[in-house]
Amino acid sequence: MVPKPINEPILNYAPGSAERKAIIARLAQMKASQPDIPLYIGGKEVRTKKTVECRAPHDHSLVLGRYHAGGAAEARLAIRAALAARKDWAAMPFDGRAAIFLKAADLLANDWRWTLNAATMLCQSKNVFQAEIDSACELIDFLRFNVRFAEEVYANQPSSPRGAWNRMDHRPLEGFVFAVTPFNFTSIAGNLPTAPALMGNTVVWKPASSAVYTAHFFMQLLKAAGLPDGVINLVPGSGPEIGQAVFDSPDLAGVHFTGSTKVFQWMWRTVGANIGRYKTYPRLVGETGGKDFVLAHASADPTSLAVALLRGAFEYQGQKCSAASRAYIPKSLYPQVKAELLAMLKTLRIGSPEDFSNFINAVIDRTAFDNIKGYIDRARKNRSCKIVAGGRCDDSKGFFIEPTVIETTDPSCESMVEEIFGPVLTIHVYPDARWKDTLRLCDKSSAYALTGAIFSTDRGAILEASHILRNAAGNFYVNDKPTGAVVGQQPFGGARASGTNDKAGSSLNLVRWVSPRVIKETFDPAQDYRYPFLGEEKK
Repeated sequence: MVPKPINEPILNYAPGSAERKAIIARLAQMKASQPDIPLYIGGKEVRTKKTVECRAPHDHSLVLGRYHAGGAAEARLAIRAALAARKDWAAMPFDGRAAIFLKAADLLANDWRWTLNAATMLCQSKNVFQAEIDSACELIDFLRFNVRFAEEVYANQPSSPRGAWNRMDHRPLEGFVFAVTPFNFTSIAGNLPTAPALMGNTVVWKPASSAVYTAHFFMQLLKAAGLPDGVINLVPGSGPEIGQAVFDSPDLAGVHFTGSTKVFQWMWRTVGANIGRYKTYPRLVGETGGKDFVLAHASADPTSLAVALLRGAFEYQGQKCSAASRAYIPKSLYPQVKAELLAMLKTLRIGSPEDFSNFINAVIDRTAFDNIKGYIDRARKNRSCKIVAGGRCDDSKGFFIEPTVIETTDPSCESMVEEIFGPVLTIHVYPDARWKDTLRLCDKSSAYALTGAIFSTDRGAILEASHILRNAAGNFYVNDKPTGAVVGQQPFGGARASGTNDKAGSSLNLVRWVSPRVIKETFDPAQDYRYPFLGEEKK
């Protein structure tokens, strides 16, 4: 039996603490170096000389390093490396594979913690607490808990009657897995390639271009933990070029994806068009975003609701798939909720994550900045909308956008139904008597179904909301913000346009990366073909 996993404790980085001193020192050390980041293919460092600068989102002038971008040729090379490594990796006993990832978790829980956290702060502009819960705690949890979940998968065996032994051989997929990871969570970027690898698969990993810097350090951590060459091959670069080469390969066996709905839909269409060329039907596992809601009943506690709105909508600048983006609040409750929310927002500081007093940092890049600003500008011109907090955008030094609260009388307005992926919360105030109608409105207003939260102290209202909103969120919260799922506690994923709901952080995800073979062994085989019914009746 593998070691029992326990969720990694979150360090608080209080003034004077040892962890605060350690992360400050590592930030200075990493800013002083600018690594030349290669592709990692078959254990070799590959440099294409097509370099791209990694710059800090909160400071355009801060160059963190440069990575070599790959294309179709490098993707095909990575596929060959993955296929070459597959036989030995798949044949390795589970204990051997598990030990590598458990070692990676222990390394990350110690000195590597400062490296991954500092990389995430600098590259993705996360404050130290958001980095700690992501690139340290959640990633450690994925590495440890997945080993236990894998053990559960392997333990899932059929019954055997006397005289026979039935058993399940949970084989790796026949081919390679393509992992495509986002910028916003280092933990997701680490989990998507390692979860299939733990189950004996080999992987081609394409990280988000805006997070290659952090992916580079995680790849180095895996190498330090003893991951064999070719098991995970890191190929940053052009998404269309790399993707096309991957989806053209007859050996594609699976896709582990987190990103935009449009890209995942393109993947499905491409696999469908190519289905005749593949050696096996590829497994498509994806999480694609959300338009996550907070819906309050008139019985809700105003203070806890206001806190949940602030944290749920604005932590990490709203760049979480689970971030609260739309809220429905009853008229009787709204004046107090609004007053408390706006008062708290006035205390938030915005700036570099290296200044630990800043709650809000920069959005990830120019494309995100322009997109979010566009939503705010259009809301400002919309007669049904009123910006009651924030709304200012400043890209002079970094990509900074104030936490923005929009009130709307139109529950179908753009910012109420479309995914923005930034620090923008749109609130619709509804008449208290229209509680049930508002539940139905919430259910039908968005194509997504990732996370959602309801606030109420009325058990009947909670049950009613849970029933009507049963398909509106894969992760459903009662009197809590819709963010912050913990591995082993709240397996994460949603349906509808939010993805395949294969629940990262549980055995449900890992079972997707095996292809079961059933073996029946009979100990005393039959010696005569004839069955009793063939016998003659006695006269």
